[in-house]
Order: sequence, then C-alpha cells, then structure tokens
Amino acid sequence: MRVLLVHNILWAHYKSVVFQHLQTLANQEPDVVLRVVQIARNERSRAGLEADSSPDAPRYTYEYDLLFDRFIEDTTPVERARALLTRMRAFKPDVLYLTGYYDPAQLVLLAYAKLTGVRVVMQNESTAADNPPGGWRDAVKRLILRQCDGFFCFGTMAANYLLGLGVPTRKILMRKNAVDNQALLAAYQRARPNRTAEQRRLGLKPKNLIFVGRLIEVKNLMALLDAFAETRQDNDLTNWGLLFLGDGPLAEPLRQRANELGLTDVVHLLPGRAWYRVPDMLAVADALVLPSRSEPWGLVINEAMVCGLPVVVSDRCGCVADLVQHERNGLIFDPEQPSQLTNRLTRLMTMTDASRADMGRAGQDIIAPFSPENVAQEMLSGFKKSFRVSEL
Repeated sequence: MRVLLVHNILWAHYKSVVFQHLQTLANQEPDVVLRVVQIARNERSRAGLEADSSPDAPRYTYEYDLLFDRFIEDTTPVERARALLTRMRAFKPDVLYLTGYYDPAQLVLLAYAKLTGVRVVMQNESTAADNPPGGWRDAVKRLILRQCDGFFCFGTMAANYLLGLGVPTRKILMRKNAVDNQALLAAYQRARPNRTAEQRRLGLKPKNLIFVGRLIEVKNLMALLDAFAETRQDNDLTNWGLLFLGDGPLAEPLRQRANELGLTDVVHLLPGRAWYRVPDMLAVADALVLPSRSEPWGLVINEAMVCGLPVVVSDRCGCVADLVQHERNGLIFDPEQPSQLTNRLTRLMTMTDASRADMGRAGQDIIAPFSPENVAQEMLSGFKKSFRVSEL
C-alpha cells in the first residue's frame, strides 16, 4: 500500500510529530510506503513562529517533499495543482490523503484520484458552529464529500458536521487531534520550578489567567478582558493577573482598554513565541482561557491540559466535546453570553488551589489518549481500511 499525504504547511509542528510516528509505523511494515508532500513552508500570519536553531527545539524526522519554500499565500492554485499532480504521478499512490475541500489545487488532485482509481481520505476540521446549514455551498460540499472514501476528523464536532452533510458513519475513520505531548510536558516541567522567579522578573501577579494565540477579533479577547476586570473587582481578587501571549492587530486596542480599566499593571501582553516555548509561560499561569467565537479545534487546549492547567473554553471551540468536561477539568461557556464568561472566571478564580490542581490532573487523564502516537496508529488503520474495503 502506497500512501501519499498532502499537507499545507511545514510549520504545523503538531502534524510533524504525527507524521514522524506514522513514518515509524510504516517502516515496520514492508507492504506500506509513505510519502508526505508539504505544499509551503508556512502561512504569513504565523511568520516568526517557526522553530529556530535552539538546542531545545524539537526536531522531527520523517521523509517529506517541500514544494514551495515560501508562504502558502504566495503560491497560486495553478502552480500548486501542477506541482501536486507531478508528485502524484511520480509516486503512484494507492491512497491519497488531502487536508480538506477548500483548496482548488487539492480538488484537482481529488478528481485525478477518482479517474485513476486511487482511494481518497480527507481531513476535516469544519464544524456546524462555523458553517450555518443551507445554500449552494452545502450542495457543493456534499458533491465533493461523496468522492471520498474516508475522513479523519478533528474531533466529534467535526465528525458530526460531516454526518449532517450525508457522510455515512462508517466513513468517519478518526475523531482526534494531537500535539507533541511529551515535548510540551518536558518543557513545562523544566520551567515550573522557576515560576516565582519568572513572575517577579516579568512583574506578574502570583496567580494568572493566560490566553495563547493570535490577537484577532474572532478570539473574543475584549470580552475576556472585560470579564476579567469585572470578576477581579467584584471579588477582591487583586492577586490575579491576565496574560495575553501572542501578536496581532488587537494588541494596541487591548492595551488601551486595560488602561481604561485601570489594569495596566495587571494585564500583560507578551509577544508570540515558538510553540515549544509556550510552556515557559504556562508555568507562570494557573488556568488557560480560550474565549473564541469560532475555533475549528483549539490546540492550545491540548497544550494546557498536557501541562496540567484547568481550562475555561468557549463552546464554539471544536475540541470542547472531546476534551472539556464541565466542572471536572474545566469550565464551558457561550461566547455570545458575556455574563457566562464572567461567571466562569469567578468560579475558577475563587476556588481553592487544591480544586484547581484537581482539575488540572483530571485534564491530564482526559488528554492522555489524544497523543500523536495514537493518532498515527488510527491514521494508518484508516488508510488500510480505505485501501482494502471496496466500499466504505
């Protein structure tokens, strides 16, 4: 069985660790040949977050072919399609893995696969929360989805979205997403003993909420800032701070709003950093908040749970159905109801340290099956099923 995996950007470390484990599994089976094609190096919005030459930067060893050593936005559908078709014709796969139905170049590859009898497994991260039903778009999606032999979904919400578009349950081959659990936990454990010293160095409060991600509108960050201010004032929680770790157009508006609220010394905006350095900041925090109005999955929730942090998560985040159990390892809220966010922050910030620690440990138990090793194994099993079964 020859498997060709098409992926958008090399930067996606969470995929690299899965591909590494997948390569290891494939190497153990003489009848499996695996090839990964990365379309571009990175996307422009994540420029500067690539791994550097630091000795603590994880390195992933798997065979891949990088088509364009530039931002994916700087490539055209035509040149992507030509390059992908060239690689596919040369490799002659039995199974083709595509990252979704939005890229016209990959749809060209899908059409070629159907003409040549190649099985197609497609990744899906879309959920109903981000895609209101109805209209011609659904009709187009249904047509595309019918051409595929199987699907790897970013969790239950993504799988349910496909089921709603008529995909048979038997074609849902996986409902998981993973990060490099081992590397993240090791980095967190190295940083944790220096927590107090680092808090003092950065001028942070003894306890902190943290948001990690791009500072953009869809992340609902103004609502988070306002809810934090209200919670802190109404409950005399002066020992708590709020950290924003990331870059984006909302940086200055957030600073201005924090100043208006009198929280200049309490709210800290810290520049984005490579993913493997994020645990350094999780180590000075006590809980992670992801208040997004839209989020296909939310890998930062995986990262926080691996490190043993409780989480406060919007119910629009794709990972919620699989990773967050309300009042066990975190708290869930509706991002369109600001009072719910305030309530959840109040609940978390006023509970005992022991209760938050219990939540964190529960999260580590929940996240354990969402490992790159398990995802790689399920992917390989899915490829085999799509190859061997004449009709899923």
